[in-house]
Amino acid sequence: MEKSERDLLACENPVVYHLLMMAAGMMGAYTFIFRGGVFCNAQTANLVMLAAELGRKKWAMAAYYLVPIFAYFAGTLISELIPKYIKKSRLIRWDTLLVFIEIMVLTAVGFIPLSINHHVVQIMINFIASMQYNTFRQADHVPMATTFCTNHIRQSVIWLVKGTKEGDRDKLKRGFSHISMLLIFILGGVLVSISGLFIKEMSIWVAILPMTVTFGILLYADLKSQKELLMETPSGH
Repeated sequence: MEKSERDLLACENPVVYHLLMMAAGMMGAYTFIFRGGVFCNAQTANLVMLAAELGRKKWAMAAYYLVPIFAYFAGTLISELIPKYIKKSRLIRWDTLLVFIEIMVLTAVGFIPLSINHHVVQIMINFIASMQYNTFRQADHVPMATTFCTNHIRQSVIWLVKGTKEGDRDKLKRGFSHISMLLIFILGGVLVSISGLFIKEMSIWVAILPMTVTFGILLYADLKSQKELLMETPSGH
């Protein structure tokens, strides 16, 4: 069945992407505020720091940055290898299982005291963010990232300019869809920042709320509304 001829999979629904992006904003704010002043949803900063420490011949610190990079690598590797085995079960999709795993990891993170080495939590979030980024790739056939913002900024400008110049409403809509992802990311960060004033390390549990809604949407689709599409591959894979 061609992608254009089948129903939109639940894991391609823009609502799901907005919920995941909100959770990502929460994870980003959480690790920055409470877990070492880093942003664990992507690896550019770690690669820059690795290069800087190598250049200054600080080998131990350079090795330190290899750990989160490897965690991100491992998350991507697993999210490439595991889905085909999950699909064979004909029970649920990998996308659904992944969101459940993320909920479990974030629950565990909230129990880890701030006195524990921040590297532990950073690696845990590196790992799940990598799997999420590699698993959820397109919302309604539009390439989307659900863990960081750089490409959304670029894409929003591109499509708004094209849509304005050509008078194309579909292109304008595409641009605004990227802007909405940026706004929901910011909202997630704000919510964790506020909740963190009161519940500190447990503020990451706020991210479980959008994740749980996402899990419910995906699980219902797998078991009921889209059971016949269980073997379909999401767009972008």
